[in-house]
Amino acid sequence: MGLFNAVMALSGMIDTDVIEDERLARHTSYRIGGKADLFVTCHSYHALRRAVAVLDREQVPWVIIGKGSNLLVADGGYRGAVISLGREFQRTVVADDGCTLTVGAGVMFARLVNDALSRSLSGLEFAVGIPGSVGGAISMNAGTRTEWIGSLVEDVVTFDPASGIKHYAGSEITWGYRECSLPRNEIILECVLKLKPAPKADIRERMERYLTRRKRTQPMGRASCGSVFRNPPDASVGKLIEDCGLKGFSIGGAEVSPVHANFIVNNGTASADDVAAVIRHVHGKVREAYGIELRPEVKFLGF
Repeated sequence: MGLFNAVMALSGMIDTDVIEDERLARHTSYRIGGKADLFVTCHSYHALRRAVAVLDREQVPWVIIGKGSNLLVADGGYRGAVISLGREFQRTVVADDGCTLTVGAGVMFARLVNDALSRSLSGLEFAVGIPGSVGGAISMNAGTRTEWIGSLVEDVVTFDPASGIKHYAGSEITWGYRECSLPRNEIILECVLKLKPAPKADIRERMERYLTRRKRTQPMGRASCGSVFRNPPDASVGKLIEDCGLKGFSIGGAEVSPVHANFIVNNGTASADDVAAVIRHVHGKVREAYGIELRPEVKFLGF
């Protein structure tokens, strides 16, 4: 692949930052991951379009990442380019009605939730404490068992490297549990969310209830990727894992959280191989005990 040619072309581009051999541990909530050949930050749509064209021309594999909150990167890193969305994708614009927000895919989900609170807009209380970017939240329809971001979406704008900008009405998208029907080969650029005005005190009270529950039931503040496995139909994967006696099970620096068994935490020394080994062990034990094939919610890069 023409990695050298790609570096030379990308380094001279407007609104594009290029770093070679960037440690991806700096860009994941697990704080784990080897180096990417290139780490490319695109600060505008035109920069993104040009960068993807260069990488495709030079046959350099590439992948988009948000805040790395549900990502496990291999210890050997990623042989290719990792693309991150910069300034133009980190904006929120409020429409004249005061309730409709156009939100860039690179906006931190936590910042959006706080912005909604500051504007006395209700609808996102369920998302307090959920990490990651808005683009990632849309892609995986982030939320709880009963509330999710897809229910608030009026429009999504994506970039298809083969054909350019695409628009999807929220009603055209199938929103499922931890997934949506947007094509995997398209890059989410922004979304339009419809919220409702409400007294700020009421919004804050609901947020505090959600956050209190998360602090009680999840290992917040620990390095993890959030939930590792999706819940099977009509079952709690955390309960299944706990009933297998796996709370506290560890390999190297990776441990099944004693707080919530569907979280695997990095105790400070974990490698990606440690985490992957714990995931395989948990998967095998649940299959052996219940005949259930757990589906990972975490994404893997470089394996």
